[in-house]
Amino acid sequence: MVIERRKNRSKIDKTLDRTNSVSENIIESSNNEEEYSQKEEEILDTLSSNDVDIERLRSFAVSPGGLLNDDIRKEVWPRLLDVDVTDIPKKPPEEVLHGHRDYTQVVMDVNRSLKRFPPGMEEEVRMSYQDQLVDLIMRVLVQHEELHYYQGYHDICVTFLLVLGEDLAFAVLDVLSLQHLRDFMDVNMDRTKHILNYLYPIVGRASPKLRQFMEESEVGTVFSLSWLITWFGHVLGDLDSIVRLYDFFMASAPLMPIYMAASIVLYREKEILASECEMCTLHGMLSHIPDNLPYEELIVTAKDLFSKCPPKIVAKEAAEIHEQKKLALSQYRRKISQRNKIPQKDGLLKSLMVLDGNRLYVKVTLWTLVGIITAAGLTWLNHYVHD
Repeated sequence: MVIERRKNRSKIDKTLDRTNSVSENIIESSNNEEEYSQKEEEILDTLSSNDVDIERLRSFAVSPGGLLNDDIRKEVWPRLLDVDVTDIPKKPPEEVLHGHRDYTQVVMDVNRSLKRFPPGMEEEVRMSYQDQLVDLIMRVLVQHEELHYYQGYHDICVTFLLVLGEDLAFAVLDVLSLQHLRDFMDVNMDRTKHILNYLYPIVGRASPKLRQFMEESEVGTVFSLSWLITWFGHVLGDLDSIVRLYDFFMASAPLMPIYMAASIVLYREKEILASECEMCTLHGMLSHIPDNLPYEELIVTAKDLFSKCPPKIVAKEAAEIHEQKKLALSQYRRKISQRNKIPQKDGLLKSLMVLDGNRLYVKVTLWTLVGIITAAGLTWLNHYVHD
């Protein structure tokens, strides 16, 4: 992908590759070769001016086709974050990078990230990229001791590495990690879990029926965790689609990824409502993002959702959900504690069974399910978090 795109290709060829994979419907309806060629010229003209209009660059990043190709991204991504590319700190000595508390975990995660590299890439080239990826991550963590690595951060970093190269990727991530990604890099996952609580209020304002169905199924929000903390990099197999979303996210407010998650859920509304209203069924369905989603359409929907129900409007309801979950988890822990103190003849399974007329069925209560699923979903993130 990245390496192949950059060989023997004109800018307009790369533009068409990007747009063909991301915006097929738009391309088919508007003779896009001329349209995107004109957009590229407008972006380059903006970049060449003495006083670069950052807001116009944001508009280009959000509008159909995004920033079109990696050459433009190298110029625009740093500007969107006000990064000084002329004063990038030198890489610290190897012993400093390797001596960081998170180094071992980072190496383990990078070694497991083979699918994030373009298919067909020579092993020697990929291994070189993996070494650079480790160094890239460690440079950010060494630079900011207050930041804590989380499993999923490497999925974001590898995208910037493939597009920008190590030094420029570091300059961008050095700022991005203190802004858009900051909530994910706390000592614990509390703020990340709180952001997930925005999902149902956003979905509910667009479709109360869908929200009710999902709440009745008790599916929760864990299915969207990896979407949020990797900016969809972990769940999408197409680099073109990933960087198109990164254009959008970098030009938008930090919470925009949760609005994109809501956009995807709403896009699949008919499919969801036609399925069984049951946790395992919906979790399995929603955990898998279909191929070839109409990302340009989804971006428009996410922007519309953000405009109609901005964070300040849904924040109160998200906070209430957060408190409800805390109370439910507290009650669950208290019940487990009491059960452990009192001898139970029938065991835990019997305590989860309820008589329903002549039928005995298992019903796991909402607060029990939230506790179990949340713990399972976040174990891989929290196990290496330090005090």
